[in-house]
Amino acid sequence: MDIILLERVEKLGNIGDVVTVKDGFARNYLLPNKKALRANEANKKVFEANRAKIEADNAEKRSDAQKHAGNVEGKQVVLIRASSNSGQLYGSVSVRDIVDALNAEGAGIAKQMIVLERPIKTIGVFDVRVSLHPEVSVNVKVNVARSPDEADLQSQGVDVMAAMFEQDVSGFTEAYNPNAEPGEIAAEEEAPAEGEAQG
Repeated sequence: MDIILLERVEKLGNIGDVVTVKDGFARNYLLPNKKALRANEANKKVFEANRAKIEADNAEKRSDAQKHAGNVEGKQVVLIRASSNSGQLYGSVSVRDIVDALNAEGAGIAKQMIVLERPIKTIGVFDVRVSLHPEVSVNVKVNVARSPDEADLQSQGVDVMAAMFEQDVSGFTEAYNPNAEPGEIAAEEEAPAEGEAQG
């Protein structure tokens, strides 16, 4: 289906561009959300007649979004979630969770503004894009942790899972002393070394 864009649509084009899209995308998303018109002669005339107003409205919305961007840009929200020892969350962090946390800090954003490339299913700090307008987007940080203390460490740049894994490993190597029992342990250690020398 050929359509005329009424606003900039990522990966499609800018205002006034006539583009071909799949029928379903046009019918289910672009047309109902007033992002486009069907590209027929009548609509082309209507668009050309109203082009100046459409572009002026878009410029006004863009400037409002740029003002709003200062309020949202660089915000960091902390979400406390239960997870397994490997850092996998029980469930995932949804767009609604992120919107609620940002709005609790006065960001004033809507659910459809969050651009989540893939679901957040592990603990850590994630960059999430917030599209305030088709031409204005900002980044926020979402800090997913198991406790407020862990969130503080992560916000300082500490990889909590790696640190926890190192502690486990160091605890294991400290408890294991190969020189304590020279008998069988030494023989077990030598056997793979000989195998490596042959290979």
